[in-house]
Amino acid sequence: MSTLAAVTGNVASIGYGLAAIGPGVGVGIIFGNGTQALARQPEAAGLIRTNQIMGFAFCEALALIGIVMGFVYPSA
Repeated sequence: MSTLAAVTGNVASIGYGLAAIGPGVGVGIIFGNGTQALARQPEAAGLIRTNQIMGFAFCEALALIGIVMGFVYPSA
């Protein structure tokens, strides 16, 4: 039996690349729905914008945790 291809390098980088899709979709949903909410209720702009920024920060924190986990648990 012969090996056709071998995976070399850090497989965690592939995992992070796939895991980065989730926060990307989350950020898109947050700002898309926030824009709709601002169009429907412009008087609540301060509250909506605050919630958007908090949601964005939480989504990006998940992405950063994903980057760090690639270094904390390196593949052999």
